[in-house]
Amino acid sequence: MKRMFAGLSTAAALMASAAWADTTLKLVEVITSPERTEVLQGLVDGFEADNPGITVEIVSLPWGQAFEKLATMVAGGDIPDVVEMPDTWQALYAGSRQLVSLADHVAEWEHGGTLTDKAVAMGSQAGDFYMIPYGFYLRAMFYNKKLLAEAGVETPPSTMEEFKAASAAVSELEGKSGYCLRGGPGGTNGWIMFAATMNGTNEFFTEDGKSRINEPGSVEGIQFMIDMYKDGHAPRDSVNWGFNEIVAGFYSGTCAFLDQDPDALIAIAERMPAEDFAVMPMPVGPSGKAFPTIGFAGWSIFSSTEHEDASFDLVAALSTPEANAAWAKRVGVIPIHKGADQDPYFQSEQFAGWFEELNGEQYVPTTMPTYLEKWGYFGSTVLLETSQEALLGQRTAQEVADEWAELLTAEYEKWQAKQ
Repeated sequence: MKRMFAGLSTAAALMASAAWADTTLKLVEVITSPERTEVLQGLVDGFEADNPGITVEIVSLPWGQAFEKLATMVAGGDIPDVVEMPDTWQALYAGSRQLVSLADHVAEWEHGGTLTDKAVAMGSQAGDFYMIPYGFYLRAMFYNKKLLAEAGVETPPSTMEEFKAASAAVSELEGKSGYCLRGGPGGTNGWIMFAATMNGTNEFFTEDGKSRINEPGSVEGIQFMIDMYKDGHAPRDSVNWGFNEIVAGFYSGTCAFLDQDPDALIAIAERMPAEDFAVMPMPVGPSGKAFPTIGFAGWSIFSSTEHEDASFDLVAALSTPEANAAWAKRVGVIPIHKGADQDPYFQSEQFAGWFEELNGEQYVPTTMPTYLEKWGYFGSTVLLETSQEALLGQRTAQEVADEWAELLTAEYEKWQAKQ
């Protein structure tokens, strides 16, 4: 490994690098786009230049089929050395002992000590460290400064009640709405965040295994979302909006508020002047806390690799503060190293909300219970269909909450039985 070359003589260094001769590492990326792959290839090119004899083969899997395609590769013995690991897959592969523990490698790595506590926590599973995250998809609230000023809202809202009042004020403007509500595909985060914030906890289950999604506070949060739509504080067609629609609704000036991850910033910054918008933390509820959802992905090594040290050198090269900052700026994630918020790029108003959430005690990032077998089905089918019915007045908040709780409680019982 490169880190072991320090202090070696030139001859020894040449002998060490010769050990990597004709070594090929397979790296699989799963959250792909041409732009992302171009950035990744640039980082890999630098790694190859610094490590003569090592070639990195990048395999790009389209996200919509990536889970099945990677599983097929692994089952067939075509196992990569390094993989881009989404948070929702980590428990599956780490739990089946298919990933290398990175704890010792990171302990020796020169940049291991600058990883944030959250990066270490998110990369850990069952008491071991299996992934170096490359960034966080943390939910915060975009706001349109011009629309707020036009509506007479002097300061960005910090509580749920202030958020509702500001949304109502903007909705009085002709052709404008307060909130870009995601009522269509992918809207799970909004419903979960608002329920947790009004309930004062992001615990999904009680000690006796019952879902908390139908507790009175959670139902109040669900009702909050329904009322935002019913009272005209969100566009009428937002009952069907997905990611592209809500982002377009914000940058077009249709609505003043948008809760989203940093990946939305790329499209928004290309279409709105920086002085016209900013990002604030999610508004807090009655408990004085907010529970923004957080997701992540990172780099893991399969335990079947024949080149563990070289694979970690690749992961380390992709994860240095410099490489991680470049990656974070291009793909839209919060970087993983302490002090990253001092980079002028991340000190802008556009990033202030996310860093405030990461550092403020009143903001408790929430990870979804992706370990439940039917969590994907719950979010993509059950919650989508029933929440749309609730928005359209066909179901009550209590009715949908009870249905959600019944399914989640049953899934949690099944999960517990397997532990």
